[in-house]
Amino acid sequence: MDLALTDEQTMLRDTVRELLHRFYDGEALAKAGETDPGWNRTVWKQLADLGVLGLTIPEDDGGVGAGPVEVMLVQEELGRALAPEPVLDAVVIPAELLKLTGSAEQKQRLLPALAAGTTLLAFAHNEPGQRWPSTELTTTATADGDGYTLIGVKNPVLHGDVADELIVSAVLPGGGVGLLLVDPDQAGVHRRTYRTFDGRRGAQFDFDGATAVLLGDTIDAAEQIALAQGYAQAALCAESVGAMEVALTLTTEYLKTRKQFGVTLSKFQTLTQRAADCYVSLELARSMSLFATAALADGGNDPVVASRARLQVGKSAEHIGQEAIQMHGGIGVTAEYPVSHYVARLTAIGQMLGGALEHRRVLADRVGEYDLPQL
Repeated sequence: MDLALTDEQTMLRDTVRELLHRFYDGEALAKAGETDPGWNRTVWKQLADLGVLGLTIPEDDGGVGAGPVEVMLVQEELGRALAPEPVLDAVVIPAELLKLTGSAEQKQRLLPALAAGTTLLAFAHNEPGQRWPSTELTTTATADGDGYTLIGVKNPVLHGDVADELIVSAVLPGGGVGLLLVDPDQAGVHRRTYRTFDGRRGAQFDFDGATAVLLGDTIDAAEQIALAQGYAQAALCAESVGAMEVALTLTTEYLKTRKQFGVTLSKFQTLTQRAADCYVSLELARSMSLFATAALADGGNDPVVASRARLQVGKSAEHIGQEAIQMHGGIGVTAEYPVSHYVARLTAIGQMLGGALEHRRVLADRVGEYDLPQL
């Protein structure tokens, strides 16, 4: 992968940055977070008009057909602005699942609507008490005529509060994990919405005899789920890098202006050294995010690559977040100051699709595949 951006990629990045900067500052973010759905539908419409929502969707299905690099550029800008629009949860992940498993009719019906921003989907896969990768599902699908009947609970379902339709994972009668399309407004579905600690939205879905239709004809979609989550892992890395960059910028600017004992904090060598260490962590995270993006761009979707990237990005995010709070002092944890919101978002991302422990387990399980170095 060429690390230099093309003119088109630079234009995409700058356009998305300008759009988000125009709509979101600290006050606007706070207002959006206090009202439903927690994000700005005008921004959503403009993202659709720019083609951002259709980046991962093929041109034949109403999208742009761009590669992972463009998607990660957008994710990084969303992280920089702390933009709460559910691009990843309501469009990117569902679109990947549709492309991998959906029938021609299902793709034709849903993919253009996703690209246009008129339909929002959610992937209901996580279950209470389970950690990523959530392989031991308890939600079951029973054959019922041409469709299925669902029994089970899914939680958390990120941005499930605004989902017009759900893609639900469930154990099929033959034992495989199937993906099913479900109308969340039917009588057999109970949706309970809530706010997450980083100001976003989520939902719990209780399925009690809900009717569902199989996505495509795949009777064991475990591999497709892993591929879609691998794409999401890279997207989370990119968003984290954007958020870390702004958190560090806010911290260094604060050190340059806040005075203690008659001089700015930037005059204290220990603090400048700690800020420099944060910069090293940021660049390590950026490199690993590029590594994950490059792997996708080259046609690879290796869980080891994803876990390596998530582990380093998570360590960098924890380091920068803690130092940002420490060097700001008490103001760093107030809701009125933006750095606290960046740290909250970084903390939330650190627990999505596996935390440090889960990704270490993935890497540890693959240790035997490596050859010992020969001296």
